[in-house]
Amino acid sequence: MLISTMAFACMNAIVKHLAHLSAFQIVFFRSISSLFFTFGYLIKNNISILGNQRKLLILRGLVGVTSMTLFFMSTKYLPIGTAVSLRYMAPIFAAVFAIIFLKERIKPIQWICFTLAFAGVLVLKGFDTDLNGYGLILIFISAIFSGLVYIVISKIGKGDHPVVVVNYFMVISTILGGILSINNWITPIGIEWLMLIGLGFFGYFGQVYMTKAFQIAATNQVAPLKYLEVIFTLLLGVSLFSEVYTIYSLLGIAMIISGLVLNAFYKGKK
Repeated sequence: MLISTMAFACMNAIVKHLAHLSAFQIVFFRSISSLFFTFGYLIKNNISILGNQRKLLILRGLVGVTSMTLFFMSTKYLPIGTAVSLRYMAPIFAAVFAIIFLKERIKPIQWICFTLAFAGVLVLKGFDTDLNGYGLILIFISAIFSGLVYIVISKIGKGDHPVVVVNYFMVISTILGGILSINNWITPIGIEWLMLIGLGFFGYFGQVYMTKAFQIAATNQVAPLKYLEVIFTLLLGVSLFSEVYTIYSLLGIAMIISGLVLNAFYKGKK
């Protein structure tokens, strides 16, 4: 999980560095460079690329690419550490959608955890006057769609191989990102080409090692560690991009992560 969070943090730092490019363009390169890994895995292991639940797989791809695009767009307006921490509000929206679509029950202690996390958002926006409102709207909608991703994946269940699910996501993201970036294309310069390829590299291995972590250890042991991505990303934002975080920003981020980590602990034990 530590390797996974560091890989995702590196991917986030690259996204921030390439913020001058179109978000659709970043989606395109993030996705197409991952296809080499996903297609290679499926072909090597003789796994059907088309999958079994194609409508759900397509829906997962569409919801996922919407969330990813909005996240990339938000990084143009928000410090990268703030954007990542707010994107992690997705479990709250997923819990609400689970009540509506999956008829699941949420325990009172989980609502307390979610309230703490949401209070962190209020602290973040209410006291940090430098926080961009448009960026906040983008990342919140991104988190909502990310919450929907959880629901669709729950519906898919074990009916399709995890790499098949990821592959559909990457194929759809490549197609939509490529089409939508045509009129917004900015030609990368020099090392930017390598960094764009690195998006897929870090993104893929972040996913792989996160999956491995959940396979070999108890959920309540590893799930809270995934929020270290926020810490690693925040540190990269400060060191590489000279981002400045006010005391209220740090307090808000700490409240968000604390609420979500406590919820992860509870769900893992349950």
